[in-house]
Amino acid sequence: MRKLPAKTPGVLSMLSPLPGWIVSAPADTLEAAAFRSGAALAHLALVADDPGLPQALWRDRLALAAAEVCAGLAGRREGTGALRDALHLTKASDDPGPAGRILRQWSQAVARPISVAGLARALEGMTPERIALSLDATGETPVDRAAWVIEAVLTDSLRAETEALILAEAVLSKALRQVHVLPLISLRLKARDLRLRGDDLRLACHRGATEGARQALSIAGDLVRSSTRIRAAVPKLRAKGAARAVDLFLSRDALAPAALAREMHGGMSDRAARRLCDRLVDLGALRELTGRDTFRLYGV
Repeated sequence: MRKLPAKTPGVLSMLSPLPGWIVSAPADTLEAAAFRSGAALAHLALVADDPGLPQALWRDRLALAAAEVCAGLAGRREGTGALRDALHLTKASDDPGPAGRILRQWSQAVARPISVAGLARALEGMTPERIALSLDATGETPVDRAAWVIEAVLTDSLRAETEALILAEAVLSKALRQVHVLPLISLRLKARDLRLRGDDLRLACHRGATEGARQALSIAGDLVRSSTRIRAAVPKLRAKGAARAVDLFLSRDALAPAALAREMHGGMSDRAARRLCDRLVDLGALRELTGRDTFRLYGV
């Protein structure tokens, strides 16, 4: 696979959009959809190799988008703000609620390299044997393998949409030689798609992969620009450990100041963490994500 030149300015911003012919109109046949999804995923692979892209943050942001879709599939109405609150304002030992559990599953799934053990931790209640069988799925294309996994899991349990999609993304990511789960198909599938079977489901998954790749590429471009801004702000910061804090923001979708202080392992107090977050917001390098005066969350 051809790698992009290291740290070449503007490369990712030029590669981010998919060529128009790939997404100009929905593919009507399985063959056309498979061709377009293959082209989209090949294009995505170029961007995924870019050294300027904060990979962990990209995956975490995509996990949030996938969790919002899965919450909708489960009949829930929580948007990104409510999902973030459920996960980040709940103690790790406490139950974050149904929607928060969905986001926790996705966040855990994308955080660790793809393995049976890692996925078993994210997918509580799913046996290692089922996970291993899914990771060994076969099919003509990576997307076909993902579709097979969705069908197999949902045939056994109709309400296991989140588990089916996480496993499908693991299979797709593994086939694309990604070390971690990269949510793509899950970003665009609808409830009606998951009721399909056979070639109809394969067609929906190929279309989902194309649209998911487009969304992932757009997010990647935004994150590269945001990471450039926040790294440029580091020399302007006086706080001890500021560079480490910036690295944390470039690996997480959102952080509360108290969580940032904990991650600094004693190197920063809660108050100092709040001041640092507000300073980064003032510099235009960080966003406050809630719009609240209390219980705030920050992210790039």
